[in-house]
Amino acid sequence: MLTQDTTTQSASSAPEPPAPPISDRPAAPARSKSAAILGWVVTLTLNVAAPILTYNVLRDHGWSEFAALLLSSAWPVVDGAVHIVWRRRLDELAIVTLVFIVITAVVSTVGAHSARALLIKDSAVTGLFGLLCLATLLTPRPLMFYLGRKFATDGTEASTAWWNGLWNVDGFRKAMLTMTTVWGVAYCMESAVRIVLSYTLRTDTMVVLSPVLIYAVLASLGVWTGVYGKRSRRKGQARAAAAAAAAAAAAAEAETETAADEATPAEAKAADATPAEAKAADATPAEAKAAEAKAAEPA
Repeated sequence: MLTQDTTTQSASSAPEPPAPPISDRPAAPARSKSAAILGWVVTLTLNVAAPILTYNVLRDHGWSEFAALLLSSAWPVVDGAVHIVWRRRLDELAIVTLVFIVITAVVSTVGAHSARALLIKDSAVTGLFGLLCLATLLTPRPLMFYLGRKFATDGTEASTAWWNGLWNVDGFRKAMLTMTTVWGVAYCMESAVRIVLSYTLRTDTMVVLSPVLIYAVLASLGVWTGVYGKRSRRKGQARAAAAAAAAAAAAAEAETETAADEATPAEAKAADATPAEAKAADATPAEAKAAEAKAAEPA
């Protein structure tokens, strides 16, 4: 008896296993701030600052628009080489930037070079970016998966492996596909609207309105992406919590059934007894003898 009580007490005092996290996605590893800052400095320098600076300098020195854009596209190639040496992999953002610059250079050489034609060409470039987003829906990973990885990780092997592993989560995979679809459709529509306005409004009006539309669409997509991402995360947590509760209920039910199967015949008989029988079973020997004597008396 002492051994049984001691065992029961030890089992009850043993620490319970930690509850699973309320999320359908693994937790992100700690980010290295220095690695993240250095990665962004390299990316912004070679993909944004250097191409713009190179293009403007070459144009000021009399180079053609096509030649200046084509030479500016060398910087994303350099960025890709840096990432291959540094991270042992090719940076997808550099590839997107390179494709975008090449598309811009090709579009710039097509047709007339009037002010209205240049506005239409700029609109065509954003439309081609939208088509690029939609085209990546047919690839193993959509474009927003790679852009999201650039923003959400510090570029280290651990954080990159964590982000890549999220693709196996249904909710995350759906979110990336939805974001890429929305961005692609939005930029195709923005391009179509700007092309129509370029033909209907005065050129000096469109020169002011065109960049406003570009940044308005970009800001709207950025806000929507943030809100949608948080909502998707909350839905994932709710699904994981519901699954954990269902698993706990199933475990409790299985434990109850096991306990019922292991009950002794006496316990089973006691459980099926009537109230009078249960009272008689719990009576003391003296009470039981008095009850028998009373039952033996003549009516």
